Amino acid sequence: MNLYWVKTNAFIRRVFSNYIWLLPNNDKKIYLTFDDGPIPEITEWILEELRTHNAKATFFCIGKNVEANPQLFEKIIAQGHSIGNHTHNHLNGWKSNTTEYLENFQNCEQTLAKFSAKLNYALPKFFRPPYGKIKKSQAKIIKNKGYKIIMWDIVSGDFDCKISKEKCLNNIIKNIEAGSIIVFHDSLKAYKNLKYALPKVLAYLQENNFNCVQLDTDIKVPKQ
Repeated sequence: MNLYWVKTNAFIRRVFSNYIWLLPNNDKKIYLTFDDGPIPEITEWILEELRTHNAKATFFCIGKNVEANPQLFEKIIAQGHSIGNHTHNHLNGWKSNTTEYLENFQNCEQTLAKFSAKLNYALPKFFRPPYGKIKKSQAKIIKNKGYKIIMWDIVSGDFDCKISKEKCLNNIIKNIEAGSIIVFHDSLKAYKNLKYALPKVLAYLQENNFNCVQLDTDIKVPKQ
């Protein structure tokens, strides 16, 4: 049994209404997001798929992976995608004290800023907590620093080795609506499902006249 919601329900969005889950719009905009990269084995392939389908996305990067692969990180920016903070070491907020968690968040922030500066890229203040798990005390401080906490509307389940690649694809296709924020993973663990699902999702979006765009710095927390 899967221990996550594929489609985030309205009740959860109301309870945690100060986070961004969905961005309803009349322009059929869809927001693809990729967590955990960059890594050489996967990120290059994702970027090529996005380029082929004229799609933009937002990459929530782990700081240590950026340090290890700065050229890949710079390539994400150079190709017009947005960047978000995903902590330096993929910490689970529920299992971390607030001081440790914020230090890790800030380490990632500094790493992203250092490599973004080389391209004169204004780093957006987007944050996604790994696993979607963050304490209220942690979230309050991060939001007070001007960050928007970006959650999701749809979890692809690409990381879940127990589901088929077809199920991963259907998780998305059956739940998409204008404004959906979709989570994929830029990781080896997710690659089997991602390799099958991502090209088909991108083709579906094109065929159905959805606009696949990166998160905009002007987004606001919508009314739930």
